Amino acid sequence: MDILALILVIVGAINWGSIGLFGFDIVGAIFGGQLSVFSRIIFTIVGLGGLWAITFFFRDKILNKE
Repeated sequence: MDILALILVIVGAINWGSIGLFGFDIVGAIFGGQLSVFSRIIFTIVGLGGLWAITFFFRDKILNKE
């Protein structure tokens, strides 16, 4: 699950980088625009991966206390 979350975070970062640098939404271009159902599903999955990745910051701290 961690590797999948990291891949999703990387996809999101590349997409946001392309929007910031070039004004081009890669996910929207591939899946039919920002408001298409498929794009929104991908954006949601990437967002969930980002939320999961937040737990990376707390794992060592919790594991070292036990």
